[in-house]
Amino acid sequence: MSELIDARGLSCPQPVLDTLAKIDAMGSGELEVLVDTEAAKENISRAAQGKGWAVQSIDEEGDGEYRLKLAGG
Repeated sequence: MSELIDARGLSCPQPVLDTLAKIDAMGSGELEVLVDTEAAKENISRAAQGKGWAVQSIDEEGDGEYRLKLAGG
């Protein structure tokens, strides 16, 4: 089962900080992150990869919202 972070409506850098905190707490597993800006999508992808996590997919949910699926461990 994957964890979920809903970071829609949060200003940078909060979505990245929340994602990195969850990655550190989990250590390994699957994580889904919902964001509503292109910048947050790109920044979270880079930050997760920097922690050794893979970006499995990025789905556009409509209205500029994205669902990132991350996996690590």
